[in-house]
Amino acid sequence: MPSGLRVRLRSLLAATAAATALLVVPLVAPHPAQAQPAAQPAPFQQQVLFRATQDPGYACFRIPAIVRTNDGVLLAFAEGRVLNCGDAADIDIVLKRSTDGGRTWGPLQVVNEGAGDTHGNPAPLVDRDTGRIWLAETYNTGRKDGAGCSVPCDRTPHLQYSDDDGGTWSEPRDLSPEILPADWNSWYATGPVHGVQLTRGRYAGRLVFGVNTETWDGSRVTANHAALIVSDDDGGHWRIGATDTWPIAADGTFRQKPSELTLVERGDGSLLVSGREQDGTDLGHRTEAVSRDGGSSFAAPFRALPDLYTPQVQGSMLRLGDRILLACPADPDRRRTMMIRSSYDGGRTWDSVDRGTVVTTDWSGYSDLVRADEDTVGLMYEGGAVDARDEIRFARFTEDWLAPRRGPDPVTPDLAPYARPAAVLGDAEETDGVLGGALEFDGADDAVRLPYRDGLPLATKDFTASLWFRYTARSGEQPLMWMGGIGTGQPQVWVRGEPANNRIQGLITVRSGATPARSVSVRSDTAYNDGRWHHLALRRGGGRLSLSVDGTQWSVAGVPGSVSRNSPFGVHVGQRMDSRAYFTGAIDEVHVWDRALTDEELSDPKALRSPQDTVLWLPLDEVSG
Repeated sequence: MPSGLRVRLRSLLAATAAATALLVVPLVAPHPAQAQPAAQPAPFQQQVLFRATQDPGYACFRIPAIVRTNDGVLLAFAEGRVLNCGDAADIDIVLKRSTDGGRTWGPLQVVNEGAGDTHGNPAPLVDRDTGRIWLAETYNTGRKDGAGCSVPCDRTPHLQYSDDDGGTWSEPRDLSPEILPADWNSWYATGPVHGVQLTRGRYAGRLVFGVNTETWDGSRVTANHAALIVSDDDGGHWRIGATDTWPIAADGTFRQKPSELTLVERGDGSLLVSGREQDGTDLGHRTEAVSRDGGSSFAAPFRALPDLYTPQVQGSMLRLGDRILLACPADPDRRRTMMIRSSYDGGRTWDSVDRGTVVTTDWSGYSDLVRADEDTVGLMYEGGAVDARDEIRFARFTEDWLAPRRGPDPVTPDLAPYARPAAVLGDAEETDGVLGGALEFDGADDAVRLPYRDGLPLATKDFTASLWFRYTARSGEQPLMWMGGIGTGQPQVWVRGEPANNRIQGLITVRSGATPARSVSVRSDTAYNDGRWHHLALRRGGGRLSLSVDGTQWSVAGVPGSVSRNSPFGVHVGQRMDSRAYFTGAIDEVHVWDRALTDEELSDPKALRSPQDTVLWLPLDEVSG
């Protein structure tokens, strides 16, 4: 179908649906934990904004971005994917507008038609001085299949604007001469998330958005780049500002790949930049940097955040006074459980998943945050009961709906050198243990979580993990200890009871170089769920992985590589890393050494309390605070 006819057909379909589109789309229920009594004004409302069955002419909608104009109009952008849900086919940039703070929305508009090519990665920003809305975007040659863009990919940045609150748009202009140097010659991506205009200090008025790019040397990609693009003349000219480059080794490994940058101006006028981290050897799926000169340079290279649990996915930030919000899924392995987390110290630390506010437990992906009006936050995000790409939703909520700031958790001592106390979650209770006290876990929300420190990851070392346990559960997964990431592709170490399968199982997943992850597990021949205390040890050493319970040992051939790389990293006792299973029973004397203890040491009570080579040591004798 000719592109002009396709646009006219979409316009006709949109006009036919206009009366319906102007109404509030049926609400999607918020997470049950956020439900409010019917008599109260709802502090959380949600509706479907884009969906293929609701907006004819498209197979899929992805990549949300949203801004609020000077006149209070919300402009919600997305990629309208014509042929399929792939990233590199025929893609238009589409828009819906709201003049009442996101309660109702107008019909779909095509802002930029791909006409067979990919026109996407919307990154809108509003110039508060002129009222002009800028829209940065990226083009590449389209495909007809669902595959990604060939490497090197012919990506080029473009820019267009609106002076009437998104009603009409200028013709796009190619920004390549200004912000595409010759060595950024493979992947190039604007946003995708709203940009910012600085409001404080000597750089007030500057416009800023983020990009990430790659360098191709003719045979392979050799570097990743994250950069800020700035304008000091209301968008008349643009230049490359802060840039952080990470080389890629000949074997394909690299430390970081900061991408899909979201920005927020902090109270002191500095810029906090948060990005998705994709497959780098540094621990964590999110990474941060700060600019103190209006986006001209980064104060230091990006640093990964190992204990901020999220999958590899784009996220979004918004500042509310002294509180910064971060929207992204909370499952550390898969794109599900959209959550709002807060930082009260400018992004130096973030709420853990047990302190965040769940928007939905559905599959969920990319997002953007906006001030919908003076008292309301808007969240535009990908979500679905079956797939995160099913639809794009818009949620409105007040700050009161968010989980309030919480005081410190109770703690229990970690006797390892330089260790801080571990947090005791839920209401785990003290009980009699093998040596002094122990902790009893209820199987619902009780756990012990260690704060991250550089001494915890075991990497390629041999190790021994030792603990005492007692339980009577006859079903369910019973996690005893978890170190590292989660999922089939993330390095990790764990041991758990599996009473339905009548066994205890220990597992390690490793990464070595650029090769895929490999796992190996070792299992006992009984579940030891008799309500009595049992001693367990999981060891890696001598090329083998072994599990022993009360001196009986099972052993399998190990796999070489790092058990702590690439993924978010956490250490939990009594809990899976993704919070989808909890232990029911008691645990005592959790101890990890970064060497393989001998059989003699494992049978020696004195050696089992030795501080030498200790990575962590939780006697679990006391809880305070």
